[in-house]
Amino acid sequence: MRDFLFDVIYVTDVIKAHSTVFYCLVTGNMADGDTQREGDVVDASLFKLWKQANAGKGKTKETNSSRPEASDSYRYKMDYPCIGTCLVINNKNFHPTIGMSTRDGTDVDAANVENTFSKLGYKVKVHHNQTAAQMKKLMLDASKEDHKNNASFVCVLLSHGDEGVIYGTDGPERFDTLAKCFRGDYCAGLVGKPKLFFIQACRGTNLDEGVIETDSVGDEQTSEKIPVEADFLYAYSTAPGYYSWRNTTYGSWFILMLCEMLERYSGKLDLMQIMTRVNYGVSRYFESSSNLPGFGCNKQIPCIVSMLTKDFYFPV
Repeated sequence: MRDFLFDVIYVTDVIKAHSTVFYCLVTGNMADGDTQREGDVVDASLFKLWKQANAGKGKTKETNSSRPEASDSYRYKMDYPCIGTCLVINNKNFHPTIGMSTRDGTDVDAANVENTFSKLGYKVKVHHNQTAAQMKKLMLDASKEDHKNNASFVCVLLSHGDEGVIYGTDGPERFDTLAKCFRGDYCAGLVGKPKLFFIQACRGTNLDEGVIETDSVGDEQTSEKIPVEADFLYAYSTAPGYYSWRNTTYGSWFILMLCEMLERYSGKLDLMQIMTRVNYGVSRYFESSSNLPGFGCNKQIPCIVSMLTKDFYFPV
């Protein structure tokens, strides 16, 4: 199922910054999607206030003991000439025959991703509106590139989806088919290196109504055999079976929080710690509201599947 459109229904994002609650109202429908929406200017200024309120959070001074030593065997090597490539596939418009609506707001996600990973040193390649066959070819071509001088590989997929599949502009493709070409038995240049996939797409049609939380009182060259599925990380925008929410003005909840946390904590925390903060941000700061029964006050939780074998720190 597609990632849930905010312009199908009237939706309010509730962004909570500690004790301050900002209401970001996005109104409109598919018919007037190209017109100026009432409240867009106010929404933007409120979002800036939220960012300002959080600007100093988490920026504590780093001590020598807060990060592992460079020789730590539980930390990925990053002393390569390049940190790597970031491949972005951004699907916004779909063929009428497959019945998928335009993904308004996804270009904001693509721009945020490009900006964030460029700052981290990646060579970012963005491809828009790819068919299923084109997506598969892009992934295969990327896996065949020479990665021997790269420390890692990143792929960001922005599209409609369902459990186990990502949609090209003309139909679905299984995600495991797309990722398979980066396995150790297909892509020798990335063996033992982190391969990071970030997927903004629906994984089903379930809605998460949430629950109330209550507080109660070596330099030597060596050779070794490793599993072909090792060193992958799959960061899904939502849990299996659930909708993934997207705002037509600010982009998706997941990509918004991912870029925010990467820019704030890269170099200070390892990737899994950063992703835990992404989970926290998406689950706590966002909530939907709708005139349609069952679509109000819904939540979202990203799902991180890790086969990483070491800590991964972005070099900054």
